Formats: sequence, structure tokens, C-alpha cells
Amino acid sequence: QVHLVESGGGSVQAGESLTLSCAASGSIFAVLGMGWYRRVPENQRELVAHVTESGRISYGDSVRGRFTVSRDNAQNTITLQMTKLLPEDTGVYYCTATIDLRDYWGQGTQVTVSA
Repeated sequence: QVHLVESGGGSVQAGESLTLSCAASGSIFAVLGMGWYRRVPENQRELVAHVTESGRISYGDSVRGRFTVSRDNAQNTITLQMTKLLPEDTGVYYCTATIDLRDYWGQGTQVTVSA
């Protein structure tokens, strides 16, 4: 059984920073892509950042230049450093990973940015 455990998140003021982390654990043979998505108040889910197993990174348009994603393949972890946070970054952030050809999702962590 595989689990994705997220940490970080919380409430901050606009312009501040937060870091989210996610660790995959359990019976794992191969971790392919890992990434972060978020569900915003309008109930839409959108890409925040994604890293392939080879290290290729993609960002959502609204976070590019402010967020930085990194991945540790040895530890099966992914970290999202969020800077210059905006109120529109508020939402539930979900870690996702493709492990042994199956997609897994974390439980989600709330990020709230006040103006």
C-alpha cells in the first residue's frame, strides 16, 4: 500500500512564503512523475508544478516565477517553495505521484493567503 503524506501549509499574509512537502511511502518499485495541484475556491483543480522522473519541471502559468518545486528521488519526496504569495493562491494543495503506473493523491493541505 502506498501513501502520500503532505506537510506544511497554513495561513499567511500576501507577500509571505510557505513551503509544502510530500513524502511517498509504502510498497514502491518506481516513482514516475510527482507534482502539486490545487483546488481553488471556485472549485477548479489546477496544476501548480510537476516533475518527471527525469527531472523535467513544468509550472502552472499563475505560479511560474514565484514557486519552485524540487524532488528527491532517493527519498521519494517533493517540495514546493512558494514565495510572494497572493490571495488567489488560497486553496487546498494536493500532492500527486505516479507510482508503479498508478496515480496516488495526498489528503490535501490548506493554504490561505490574506490580503
